[in-house]
Amino acid sequence: MHREALLGCRKCPDVIPPVVSGRAVDTEIFFIGQAPGIHEGAIGQPFAWTAGKTLFRWFGTIGVNEADFRARVYMTAVLRCFPGKAKSGGGDRVPGRDEIERCADWMREEVRIVKPRLVIAVGRLAIERVAQRSIGTLEAVVGPLHHATFFGHDVDWIALPHPSGLSAWPKREPGKSLLAQSLDTLAAHPSFARTFGAGR
Repeated sequence: MHREALLGCRKCPDVIPPVVSGRAVDTEIFFIGQAPGIHEGAIGQPFAWTAGKTLFRWFGTIGVNEADFRARVYMTAVLRCFPGKAKSGGGDRVPGRDEIERCADWMREEVRIVKPRLVIAVGRLAIERVAQRSIGTLEAVVGPLHHATFFGHDVDWIALPHPSGLSAWPKREPGKSLLAQSLDTLAAHPSFARTFGAGR
């Protein structure tokens, strides 16, 4: 019921539908991206293009392939529709605060339904959504395990940089080492072991 209503949402006049959402899965891991890119709407799933290839290569280093991840983790985003290209031509438009808050109504309900124990936040917008504050630099949050009350629900959360090809941060120090630390933190979390099996 929730997913059908979500896919029919057309509350934001400046975004480009369709709504992109992950599968409805019974899980304790909640994944938050920033917003779908230009190709994800036609494909019908988040992180289905170039950034997704990088993201799932990262997860592959801790023993999880794309098919297993999509089948066992609820994938959502700060904004569910493609925001359009930035007027500057430098990538996609950053969603407006009003758009983010409208989409937050869907996320609040998803947290109530899923009751996650672990949140993976990918990219600055997603990280700040969970942290409920400006993070300053990625160096301040990527690497260790954090704790938060997220839409009234206590969670552990882990920050990852965005896997966009436009970002050099994960490819050079300290980003490269902090990314590896975040992935190790994820692999060591009890929710990861319960979801994907121990001993990976």
